Amino acid sequence: MCGIIGIVSQQGAAAERAMEALRRLEYRGYDSAGVATLHEGKLDRRRAAGKLSNLQSLLNETPIPGSVGIGHTRWATHGAANTQNAHPHVSGSVALVHNGIIENFRHLRETLEQKGHVFETETDSETIAHLITSNLETGADPISAVKASLADLEGAFALGIIVEGHDDLMIGARKGSPLVIGVGDNEMFLGSDALAVAPFTNRVVYLEEGDWCVLRHTSYEIFDETGASVNRPETMVQAASAAVEKGNYRHFMQKEIFEQPDSTARTIGAYVNALDQAIELPGDESAIDWASVTHLHMVACGTAYYATCVAEYWFEQIAGLPVKTDIASEFRYRQPALPKQAGLALFVSQSGETADTLAALRYCKEAGLKTAAVVNVPTSTIAREVDLVLPTLAGPEIGVASTKAFTAQLCALAAAAIAAGKARGHIDRAKEVELVDALSGIPRLISESFALDSPIAGLARDLSKARDVIYLGRGVHYPIALEGALKLKEISYIHAEGYASGELKHGPIALIDEETPVVFVAPFDALFDKSLSNLQEVAARRGNVLLISDAEGVKEAGDTPAHSVEVPACHPFVAPILYAVPVQLLAYHIAVEKGTDVDQPRNLAKSVTVE
Repeated sequence: MCGIIGIVSQQGAAAERAMEALRRLEYRGYDSAGVATLHEGKLDRRRAAGKLSNLQSLLNETPIPGSVGIGHTRWATHGAANTQNAHPHVSGSVALVHNGIIENFRHLRETLEQKGHVFETETDSETIAHLITSNLETGADPISAVKASLADLEGAFALGIIVEGHDDLMIGARKGSPLVIGVGDNEMFLGSDALAVAPFTNRVVYLEEGDWCVLRHTSYEIFDETGASVNRPETMVQAASAAVEKGNYRHFMQKEIFEQPDSTARTIGAYVNALDQAIELPGDESAIDWASVTHLHMVACGTAYYATCVAEYWFEQIAGLPVKTDIASEFRYRQPALPKQAGLALFVSQSGETADTLAALRYCKEAGLKTAAVVNVPTSTIAREVDLVLPTLAGPEIGVASTKAFTAQLCALAAAAIAAGKARGHIDRAKEVELVDALSGIPRLISESFALDSPIAGLARDLSKARDVIYLGRGVHYPIALEGALKLKEISYIHAEGYASGELKHGPIALIDEETPVVFVAPFDALFDKSLSNLQEVAARRGNVLLISDAEGVKEAGDTPAHSVEVPACHPFVAPILYAVPVQLLAYHIAVEKGTDVDQPRNLAKSVTVE
């Protein structure tokens, strides 16, 4: 889960200091690491696959001097986990480290290859280094070259960049992925989080979305995405608390909502071969033969269960695979009849220790089913006991109400559904490319959706006064309605229920009145006309309707809803992942208005390890 450190100093020993910071970031998980330094204008680097001890041994054998340096721990996304694909990446006089995912790197790479650039790796990150080099070759100075390159990048990223011949310069940039500046005494630092710079300083500046910065050993300057110079507040962070620092966010839940471009990018990167636009599931490919699977059981609890409900649509529509979803606490006690052969049981758990889910796993193993798990903790009990682990690289989630873990679960399940569809011959190569491209665009779309934060906060002031709230959704968005209602219940203590829109006339419409807000999750898709009909039924009964849709949906609905939230347009396949964000923001801001304990709501625990 990729850590970044950058050092601009005159003290020397940049490589050793970078290693000290990278050790602080080992908790993120990684499979290769590297450092690069500038010394007397010359660039040098060392990289190694595996643990930091391998990199340290290499540095002991062949040390590199310098007072300016960058370091990186990498979890393989684009390209295998080997030394060649490890960061920092170098092109000409440019070295950089990168977190995130560049959607348009294939186009950029092809353009650069036509200009004579030769690539050494399969990564999207190397493309950025070549792009900057190409701009330098036009005569641009390093700052101008980076600025021009940033304008050409589509996706989510955090970058640390150094350029040969410029010993007092480092450039950083963030879009979707977090990045901080550490302010020292006559030295500056760049880090993927406060913990990275904690060994050197407790003065931290959090870059905001779209910011980029220029660091020198005695100063720093920050620019926003328009190129205007801006000031960001400086924060004092204690080293002991840096690992669980909220940064410039009010709550961990808010921070984790805004980390989703980064967490989804890491997760998607673990499944997508971006160069080939193909899905490659991690782990042992022979563990599960999707082509021979006759039925799929998915089992989980809480928010993870709603992730399986979304994935049920995906596996059936994309892979033609019959699916049954179950709540783990119900599954384990109803003694389900399970076919002995050709079945697959898939379990979803953030912690990998959920008691009911673990019991259901063991029941399925005893019945002879193959097993797989979507988990955020690769060393957990569930991960150790299944045949195939499908990891989510969300990183630590402190807020009790799940946000980034949920969207990471959806990304992993979406990738698995594509893999199953390809293996079963249910989708062709063109369809796989289409779906992979849509999935790869999610980090950028989530980042764009944060423009809704302020409008949703405004709506929350009135909605926080409600006693009851109804969420409605059709098809794959019905589970998102359920998740929206759960989030609201969890952190605001407002009673909320999610329903399938088509069920409205079968009972829930009796609840509609002026005092009960109704939230419609309804992108402009094949089912929108039916959703609009439901919306009009509610409005006719003077229901207070909030429509969450895209521009076409909002336009089509006109003034029928009392309020509308316009989500960026996206491919229908990935819409449930994107639409999770506004329902998270809505629940968060309503809870803030009500003054509840957002991060630790009453009666709830982060991981339920007992019945």
